[in-house]
Amino acid sequence: MTPTRNRVHPTAPADHEPLLDTCEDEIESRSVEVSNESLKLRKELGLIDGVGIIVGIIIGSGIFVSPQGVIRFSGSVGMSLVVWGVSGVLSMVGALCYAELGTMIPKSGGDYAYIHEAFGSLPAFLFMWMALLIILPTSNTVMALTFAKYIIKPAFLMCDGIPDVPVRLIAAVIVCFLTWVNCTNVKWATKVQGVFTAAKIMALLIIIVAGIYQLCNGHVENYQDAFEDTNWSITSVCTAFYQGLFSFAGWNCLNFVVEELKDPFKTLPRAILISMPIVTLIYFLTNMAYFVVLEPDEVLASEAVALSFAGRALGVLNWVMPIFVALSTFGSLNGCIFACSRLFFVGAREGHLPQALALINVHTITPVPALVFLGFMTLCMLVTSDTLVLINYVSFTESLFVFLSIAALLWMRYKDPHRHRPIKIWIGIPIVFFFICLFLVVFPIVERPVELGIASGIFFAGVPVYYLCVHKASKSKKFCAFMGKFTSVIQLLYHGLPEEDD
Repeated sequence: MTPTRNRVHPTAPADHEPLLDTCEDEIESRSVEVSNESLKLRKELGLIDGVGIIVGIIIGSGIFVSPQGVIRFSGSVGMSLVVWGVSGVLSMVGALCYAELGTMIPKSGGDYAYIHEAFGSLPAFLFMWMALLIILPTSNTVMALTFAKYIIKPAFLMCDGIPDVPVRLIAAVIVCFLTWVNCTNVKWATKVQGVFTAAKIMALLIIIVAGIYQLCNGHVENYQDAFEDTNWSITSVCTAFYQGLFSFAGWNCLNFVVEELKDPFKTLPRAILISMPIVTLIYFLTNMAYFVVLEPDEVLASEAVALSFAGRALGVLNWVMPIFVALSTFGSLNGCIFACSRLFFVGAREGHLPQALALINVHTITPVPALVFLGFMTLCMLVTSDTLVLINYVSFTESLFVFLSIAALLWMRYKDPHRHRPIKIWIGIPIVFFFICLFLVVFPIVERPVELGIASGIFFAGVPVYYLCVHKASKSKKFCAFMGKFTSVIQLLYHGLPEEDD
């Protein structure tokens, strides 16, 4: 066997050669794709895996947290249901636009890859910057906190509230555990995703069936004058959509792992067209069920809406609900960690993050440093447990970059009209979605100026960081040499010193 030097091989830059001790025959036996000294992620994900990832990530903490935020900003049951229905339609429209982008630019990284292709390095880095500091760790934190609140709630049924410290500790433990699972094996991660996707759908079906039963028994009080007290303020409606759209966050997650899809030109659009209608229908019926049993004020006051519902509608079986909800958020968090760590991997490969984050473990074929980095950033966000504030942060930044991705689609239609597009949607769809995203970005700033002002400040702070740490650093031989040494140190810390030949 011919010895090689790399157990964990960076895909960028190509000339960096850390010290390690695997064999080429061993690498080939693991079905690793090796060409021109580069190591690639395997194409292991089929249609069922794709549907499981999308449904599993979307149906997570949002449906158990966001009903409170939607009713708070919409003001009425009727308007709340309108927000949920329209949020599903908007997510479906966005997913169709991303199907064109994902098949036209079949690269992992999602929005990052599309913005980079259309607008260049700086806008792509700013997306990476915001994803690094706000979007991904905040989304994962909300899911981890929701898991912790629901799993611990039965122990504090007689208390006025849930203690904050144990909630954060449980959230931290689950983040660390799922990071380890994703570092260990891609198949383990997808199997976990499949099992817990089934559990979360079961939880929501229990809520829907119980709500239909109560509705058939004549409990329609909350649907009389359903639009009474509606808040028709444009900024409030936009903020309500922030809360609703947060629950659908993840409709573009499969684009982050497109390089790992089998036959992505068919798998990506089919997975989107199967999963999105399912999620929209389940969400709408779940919220209808909530308001059959609970008054709007009770939804607003509840720390765990599904548990309040179960206490009223399920009687002695109410103990099953926290288990199912915990399983739901567990699966969703696992899916987000799996898909979104690939963004940091791709960013490092393009030179926008330290080279160490572009390393792949040859034995597990997983981007271990990127996964650990994402886990660390998620733990940092546990300084707060206010999920509504976190949702507003992440929804604003996600809307901003979805807006830029749709702008990239329209720009490339104009700039490169003859480019091969396996899927080409009617031009009116991205145009309408472009203006909706613009609307969602601009108007809520008036309603939530402090939170969104902070998010905007972080966004613009990325510009000098780019010029100092990417643009100028790429021209500095000393900086490149330092990053090469840093990458080698990371490998040695992970695997230890290479053994000397006898």
